[in-house]
Amino acid sequence: MPQEIERKFLVTADGWRATATGTPYAQGYIATTAPGQSVRVRIAGEQAYLTIKGPAKGLSRAEFEYSIPVSDAKEMLETLCDRPLIKKVRYRLPIGPVVWEIDEFEGENAGLIVAEVELSDEEQSIELPDWVGEEVSGNPKYYNASLVSKPYSQWKTV
Repeated sequence: MPQEIERKFLVTADGWRATATGTPYAQGYIATTAPGQSVRVRIAGEQAYLTIKGPAKGLSRAEFEYSIPVSDAKEMLETLCDRPLIKKVRYRLPIGPVVWEIDEFEGENAGLIVAEVELSDEEQSIELPDWVGEEVSGNPKYYNASLVSKPYSQWKTV
């Protein structure tokens, strides 16, 4: 079974911006049937995908992703997905043996910047760049699917 093993962190500084390249993303959720499970439609640049994710177990979760025609994805985003759609720019930054993906959210989630790194196993050691802060890997409020029902703009600051 395909597995996604990922750690997620809040971004606290802009040191990543100078060398990272960005791609616009639009994604929506057709179904979030149980906590941590989702069916997502995504357009990333000129590519489109349908992704099914299972609930997290530690840092791992089942993930099935399939390429679909962009025209189908556009129609699904327009007619089938919950609102608001997730709009963001994803920046990719290779550092050592891993690639960091930094998501800078737009729209109702503007102001939120999260960095993710996919691992080969849960015990893989990584060096944290100086621009990452608090780890939020296990916190469901930072799942993109959660940002639909409770966008960052609705969070209260403490």
